[in-house]
Amino acid sequence: MVNKSKQKIQTLITNKKKIMNLTKNLKLAVVALAASCLTLAASAQDNTLLGAGSTFVDPLFSKMFSQYTASKVNYQSIGSGAGIAQLTAKTVDFGDSDVPLNDDQTAKMGAAVLHIPMTSGAVVVTYNIPGVSASLNLTGKDIADIYLGKVTKWNSPEITATNKGVSLPDLPIVVIHRSDGSGTSFIFTDFLTKVNPDWSSKIGKGAAVNWPAGLGGKGSAGVAGLVKQTPGAIGYVELAYAIQNKMPYASIQNKSGKFIVPTIQATTLASNVTIPADTKVSITNTDNAAGYPIASFTWALIYKEQNYGGRSKARATELLKLLWWNIHQGQADCEALNYAPLSKSAVKTAEAVLKSATFDGKAIL
Repeated sequence: MVNKSKQKIQTLITNKKKIMNLTKNLKLAVVALAASCLTLAASAQDNTLLGAGSTFVDPLFSKMFSQYTASKVNYQSIGSGAGIAQLTAKTVDFGDSDVPLNDDQTAKMGAAVLHIPMTSGAVVVTYNIPGVSASLNLTGKDIADIYLGKVTKWNSPEITATNKGVSLPDLPIVVIHRSDGSGTSFIFTDFLTKVNPDWSSKIGKGAAVNWPAGLGGKGSAGVAGLVKQTPGAIGYVELAYAIQNKMPYASIQNKSGKFIVPTIQATTLASNVTIPADTKVSITNTDNAAGYPIASFTWALIYKEQNYGGRSKARATELLKLLWWNIHQGQADCEALNYAPLSKSAVKTAEAVLKSATFDGKAIL
């Protein structure tokens, strides 16, 4: 009996210690959460502007924001879909997307959202074929058939037909695509939808689609990494990522039947279009005979009415000044990083959009 009593007492002491430790850990967690909230609240009140979204534009934004001195900018390159989600949750000042908001996303925002074009850029098709250093020629139809799993070898008749003189190996093609919701994927699938009826009917376009084959990589960096380490791989990334990682990329056949190397000039020709007042326009599969066919604008997204969630007018003004700087002085960084600067007409339209932003119903700029 004595031993049993001692065991019960020891058990009670042990349980009490566990409860005390648990209580201590919970208190620490609460303190940590409170500190986190205070940090977020502080960042929302200081002059650090918060942005999130497109990986497509990240190399350019990194350069732009490192040079902007009027306020600090913290931009998280997490993909267009995640950036839209952050703006919807009102945890950032601006999102960035390589595709305009669709009806469902617009409805979830609960308020009018402005699209401000920042630049245009090219999505390139990159590959890892051991022993092949030549730049390949690829048609949109063949790229779609590769991603559909219909063309599975690098020496297939479809690919050798457009690459005469290139010794292509009997090597399986390993398809690499984005695993996250991505504006880059939207641009890529938007092009494939326009040039391959089979792709259009079975898969379609979207920031996230039901990929019929392949491996997924998170972000442009993830796709680039998988392509580099996988013999036989094919993937799609923003031009700057391919150049920075010294990866080969294909010339793509455009609507005029010409194989176009992705360059700033070819991207500029593709983006030299009439831009509607809301700036939402697709420039894939361009009509320009010298234009590169897998290109797109990327848009900064902000709420039209900036008085929400306790935001100050000063913070809203800082945001508008930043985006105004981006479409003017910031454009000087585009070409060096392989993006196409906005055309004069695009800048003019972007100015009008920014001037429509309000605080308490009154224009900010």
